[in-house]
Amino acid sequence: MEKTVLSIKDASQVLKLLGDQTRLTIMGLLKNNECCVCEFVEILDMSQPAISQHLRKLRDAGLVKEQRKGHWMFYSLNQEDDSFSLISEVLEHIPDQREKLIQLEQSGKRICCD
Repeated sequence: MEKTVLSIKDASQVLKLLGDQTRLTIMGLLKNNECCVCEFVEILDMSQPAISQHLRKLRDAGLVKEQRKGHWMFYSLNQEDDSFSLISEVLEHIPDQREKLIQLEQSGKRICCD
């Protein structure tokens, strides 16, 4: 994938969104996975409305995309967004979030919305 150079304004907006610990964790969880809102609720121990607000901000900025599966909404990184290379670089500098998903799976709650 060709690297896109963002304007200072666009890069600032992306970095501002990623500057929030919850949103950065969500993005880290989505790095190699697709996740349902209910999984974020469980992992982050936050209310569904609070998680939805964070996801709305990320979606509105084009950083994540959503896909409805039955009654549930699943989220993934938007690899087609111009800021994807910046996001990928940032995510390389944070701890891997896979362990949280493994723990969720071991507790039988990985896809608790099925």
